[in-house]
Amino acid sequence: MSHIDSGLPVASGNLLASGAARTAGFDMKIHPHMLRHSCGYKLANDGVDTRTIQSYLGHKSIQHTVRYTELAPTRFKSLFRDWPAIL
Repeated sequence: MSHIDSGLPVASGNLLASGAARTAGFDMKIHPHMLRHSCGYKLANDGVDTRTIQSYLGHKSIQHTVRYTELAPTRFKSLFRDWPAIL
């Protein structure tokens, strides 16, 4: 969340996230930016194209987006499943 033109002050976003985390039973401190990261990882794990994720998250540089795809363990799952067909 940004404090610029977001419509929601940062402190309010933090309160909403921490309240939801408490309600959900999380033992760790949760902040709104964690939701952004989890969205990026979810999209990458679902096989969404890196450029699409970049646009969705508003990254100016693809290098910021590549972090999500590099750490997505299911990203290449079909490659290994279909390995005999590739040979």
